Amino acid sequence: MVQITGPLSGEAKSTVAECLQGALVDLVDLSLVAKQMHWNIVGPNFRSIHLQLDELVSLAREHADTVAERAAALGINPDGRSSTLAKSTKLAQPESGWIEDGKVIATITDILDGVGRRMRERIEQTEEPDPVTQDVLIAIAQDIDKERWMFQAQR
Repeated sequence: MVQITGPLSGEAKSTVAECLQGALVDLVDLSLVAKQMHWNIVGPNFRSIHLQLDELVSLAREHADTVAERAAALGINPDGRSSTLAKSTKLAQPESGWIEDGKVIATITDILDGVGRRMRERIEQTEEPDPVTQDVLIAIAQDIDKERWMFQAQR
């Protein structure tokens, strides 16, 4: 079997692996939660938020792919399996059934707040061991902050 190796080893590799895996879980679950709300939103602002949620799903999926490929490039196995997400996600899960548009906005804003906070922690943790990974996480945090603002402005 081919072994993928990268430039990091020891504690640096462990730290970066933990940060990338956490980011991957956040982003994959963000795409799932946003899609669930996309399918179940109701209310007078349905259409605009429905479309905005799809944009968030696309953004989260794109960043998840970048994170997973960064991990693989470093010789770290990314794990986006549903069982891994279920046991390690930190995202609040939406209620079942129809969800009023105002509740969708509040929930997504809170979720994005948590994702952004964790991305900032990962940015700090990767500064020393891998500035390249840090750059990836900074780009994600920038987009998460923008999305949070755009949802929060509708409260």
